[in-house]
Amino acid sequence: MSIWVAVISGLALVMLAHEGAAQTNCDPPVIHNASTPEAIQSYFQKRGKTVLTFLGYSGAGYEDTAAMLAHATSILDSYDPRKTIVNIGATIDGIGVVYELAKKKGFETTGIVSSQARVHKATIAPCAGTVFFVEDVSWGGLIEGTKTLSPTSTVMVRVSDHIVAIGGGDVARDEFKAAADLGKKPQFFAADMNHEVARASAAKKNKPEPKDFRGALGAAQADASKK
Repeated sequence: MSIWVAVISGLALVMLAHEGAAQTNCDPPVIHNASTPEAIQSYFQKRGKTVLTFLGYSGAGYEDTAAMLAHATSILDSYDPRKTIVNIGATIDGIGVVYELAKKKGFETTGIVSSQARVHKATIAPCAGTVFFVEDVSWGGLIEGTKTLSPTSTVMVRVSDHIVAIGGGDVARDEFKAAADLGKKPQFFAADMNHEVARASAAKKNKPEPKDFRGALGAAQADASKK
């Protein structure tokens, strides 16, 4: 994890605590390694609850974490914790801070993430609940050179009854479009990725300093609105 990502994650958690609620005591996540899409779908079907999935930035972080949490709070308040599972991408960064918020409101939580997270030793959110690692050669999104979703993104979209995206990069863009194509009517809230993280990432890759921080999903939504 880069120092910038660590800083942003830390700030997000501090802001969450500052806004009023005491720290949530979460049981350690239950980890399911090498899960197949079929096994994960079966798990959710047996739970018999509505699955509310949040998409957004992960390592890229948020420029305005408080605004992101405000959107998430508004959405969560419209669902019944007794009948709803809050599902995200398992890791603690970026949109992952919504796990703690969901737990404080009494929601069951789950995470679906590529096996690449295990390979790269990504930090799993303490309040992620039940976590499924999907065997995948990518982090998600479309399989390179095709219009087919990767295994991770395929199961993420399939198990979700409702999808809410707060900003988001390439993977979120591809999952959002797939959900829309299936008639799931995903919701989108515009949000900038963290500007400093984006600049640092570009510099590390010897790329020009970025000027657009909307993320791939935000750019796609803006383009679609012009048509």
